[in-house]
Amino acid sequence: MRLTRRSLLSVVAAVPFAAPVAGFAADAPVLTERSLGKPDAKLTVEEYFSLTCSHCAHFQKEVLPQVRTELIDKGIVRIVYRDFPLDQIALTAAVVARALPEARYEAFITALFAAQDRWAFARNVNNIEEIWKFAALAGLPRASFDKAVADEPMKAAILAAQDAASKKFSINSTPSFVIKGQTHAGALPFDRFNQLVTAALG
Repeated sequence: MRLTRRSLLSVVAAVPFAAPVAGFAADAPVLTERSLGKPDAKLTVEEYFSLTCSHCAHFQKEVLPQVRTELIDKGIVRIVYRDFPLDQIALTAAVVARALPEARYEAFITALFAAQDRWAFARNVNNIEEIWKFAALAGLPRASFDKAVADEPMKAAILAAQDAASKKFSINSTPSFVIKGQTHAGALPFDRFNQLVTAALG
């Protein structure tokens, strides 16, 4: 899904920053890495994604299972998830996902992707309450959920990291994969993903 400058600014403008964006370090606790794979994998791939992106959902549901079997489980690839929310709903979902223990993160976003039509795109629903249903199933207490939804510093940190990635890697659509500093946009089919990994490993 393509991100325009106008849509990015609309997301940023809607967040009342509690502190200057520049004050958030890349290793701040709210931005600790969420990843899939072995720490000593041969290659790290960064995936920039939005939880309201249908192309990201397609990759998660249709391509990632084979990537996991063929590349991740064998210690060849580790995927690092990078938040790149395309709208306010995606930003809220990203904040809630980060409020969960790291061990539950990947299962939670997989569940959100699998039911995207129910919580992100359905008409006449309360999006936050729909996200809460998934968070509750993941074991997040309501008080912790409400605290996460209201966590403006975390939202600011996510948006600051998104802006930095957009400038550094020229990312303007999701999903985008950064492999050895090179950006590859789109929900890559497995064969293409594997081809890029093989080339990067030389």
